[in-house]
Amino acid sequence: MMHSLNALLNQQGFVVLDGGLATELEARGENLNDPLWSARVLLEAPEKIAQLNYDYLVAGADIATTASYQATIPGLMARGLSASAAESIIRKSVTIALEARDRFWADVHPGRLRPLVAASIGPYGAYLHDGSEYRGDYNLTAHELKDFHRDRLAILTASGADLIACESFPSLLEAEAVAELLADLTDARAWMSFTCRDGLHLSDRTLFSDAVVKLSQSPSILATGINCTAPHFISDLLRSAKSSKPLLAYPNSGECFDPKTGGWGDNSEEESIARSAVEWHDLGAVLIGGCCRTTPRTIAAIRRALLSSEVKEKILRS
Repeated sequence: MMHSLNALLNQQGFVVLDGGLATELEARGENLNDPLWSARVLLEAPEKIAQLNYDYLVAGADIATTASYQATIPGLMARGLSASAAESIIRKSVTIALEARDRFWADVHPGRLRPLVAASIGPYGAYLHDGSEYRGDYNLTAHELKDFHRDRLAILTASGADLIACESFPSLLEAEAVAELLADLTDARAWMSFTCRDGLHLSDRTLFSDAVVKLSQSPSILATGINCTAPHFISDLLRSAKSSKPLLAYPNSGECFDPKTGGWGDNSEEESIARSAVEWHDLGAVLIGGCCRTTPRTIAAIRRALLSSEVKEKILRS
């Protein structure tokens, strides 16, 4: 697997990530109250994922993230697929994003750099579909976590994606387990992003600063950071982190997910994300985007903010 994340950063000074995938599919009429979540659309309406990947690139994303976050082999087999069919669906998520990227790149986009494709891997808690990716309380050993992640990670590493996006990990134990698997896959490169409970701690109460230091030691980890966490925690989390590698931040809209109802609380901070993007960049986050309940509008606003003269001047001076 080849990646060119560093090339993007060297040429541009920042990388804009995309926004919410499953929640935006819901906004476009898909019913995702399902254990497979966005992976259900991979089975039933893959063209809608392709359009959303494309729309995020047009809005300003430098990376298209695949719809494989909740596409696991056991989860797909529970839906009635064979193991080989489940593996094909996981690979298909990457094919969809690659084709959306190629479609975008065939258009004329002055000043844009060729986007990357990141193959998403969610934590074990995402497979459970009970909100435990925001708690990290599933009580598995590192060996058991490796067994769960191993096959899907190998499939996605060989899929043609540019890198792996390890997203919404609630615990350092699981992140270290996956980092060890990545190290066994010669060409695998990934970012590791955590859900956090406040301005200092991961969901499992580990200090975010400690997690960043430990994960930054892995040669397979290109960047570490925060996702699917309320925007008002991001600045404090970034201030606490010291890393020799890039930091990333792509919060949710600030609303809380209720796994019992499948709904979201009404306390959106979506508009504040774009306003905060420059501050997060100043605090060391060079990969910035959105997660659940953010939209292509959010991503477009983030890109405008990062292309402001203020940010440009700081990049030129650095």
